[in-house]
Amino acid sequence: MRIDIITIFPEFFSVLDVSLVGKARQSGLIDLRVHNLRDHTHDRHHSVDDTPYGGGAGMVMKPEPWGDAIDAILTNVQTAAAPEVDLSTTDAPPAGVPAPDAAPLLIFPSPAGELFTQAMARELAGESNLIFGCGRYEGIDQRVFDHFAVTGRVRLVSLGDYVLNGGEVAVMAMIEAVGRLIPGVVGNPESLVEESHEDGLLEYPSYTKPSAWRGLGVPPVLLSGNHGAIAIWRREQQLERTARVRPDLLPPAN
Repeated sequence: MRIDIITIFPEFFSVLDVSLVGKARQSGLIDLRVHNLRDHTHDRHHSVDDTPYGGGAGMVMKPEPWGDAIDAILTNVQTAAAPEVDLSTTDAPPAGVPAPDAAPLLIFPSPAGELFTQAMARELAGESNLIFGCGRYEGIDQRVFDHFAVTGRVRLVSLGDYVLNGGEVAVMAMIEAVGRLIPGVVGNPESLVEESHEDGLLEYPSYTKPSAWRGLGVPPVLLSGNHGAIAIWRREQQLERTARVRPDLLPPAN
C-alpha cells in the first residue's frame, strides 16, 4: 500500500519509523511519503491560511496550496501506476493512465466527518493508495473537498466527538489502525481476530505469568487446560465488559 500525507508539520510523522509500521516500511509492505504543504505555496512567507469569508474567529487553510499538493501526488501516483505499453498491439492502454482501482482515496480528518471504526479501518486496508490531508486552524477551504470529490474520491473522517489542534494525531491513529491490518504487517494474523471491535464486542481480559501477583490471581478457568470452557468464559467476559462499558455496541433487545 502507498500512503501519502500532506501536512505543515512533516517532522511529526518521524515516529512512523518505529514499531510495526516502521518495519512494514523497511520491508516494502507500506510505501509511506510525507509532503510539506508549504512547498506548494507561491509567496515569500509560504502562507497556507487566510481570514474566513463571512467573518469569524481563526483562519482557514487556502485552497491553492492544497490543490497543487494533491495534484502533484496524483500525477506521481498515475505515473508510477502507468502500465507498460505493448507497441505490437493496437488496444494497449495509453501511458500515464492507471488501472481504475488504482485511483487514490483522499481522507481528511474532520470533526464534521463520519466516525472512524474498526470496520472502516479494515475497509481502508484494502485500498492500494491513500492520501491523508492534515488540516489546521479552522479547517480547509470547502472547495478543496468539493473539487476532488468530483474528480476522485474524498472522505471526511472523525476519530470521535472532540476537537484536536490539527489532523496529524488523527492521521497517525488511522495509519496505525489500517497499517496493522495489511497482510504481513502483524506477525501472527490470528491475534487480529480476537481484538476489540472485530466482532462488534470489546475484547476479553488477558493474563500472563505469574499466576499470582500482589494478591491477585488468574481466573482458574484459564489454568484448567479446558479450551472449550476457556472459549465460553472469554465470550461471557466480552459480553459483560461490552454491556458495562459500551452498551451502545450491543444489539437492541427484542
